[in-house]
Amino acid sequence: MPGASVPKAHFGPLRQFTVANSNHPNHTVQTGALHGYLRWRNANARHHDVLVAQRKERAHIRSEKGIRWGGRPALAA
Repeated sequence: MPGASVPKAHFGPLRQFTVANSNHPNHTVQTGALHGYLRWRNANARHHDVLVAQRKERAHIRSEKGIRWGGRPALAA
């Protein structure tokens, strides 16, 4: 399946909060942690306009600092 191994950006927080540095005794407990995070995320969703404004502000800050996506500095011309 083409593109099946491409990580999705919205899975980063999920992995960080439920899988990374975890010591779940089994998959059932880990699945419970995943479901708990998803319930929390859905209950605490931010408005789309707020997310757009935050992305624009971060892009503006990166452009002022000359930082490209991925944390690499832009090449000097």
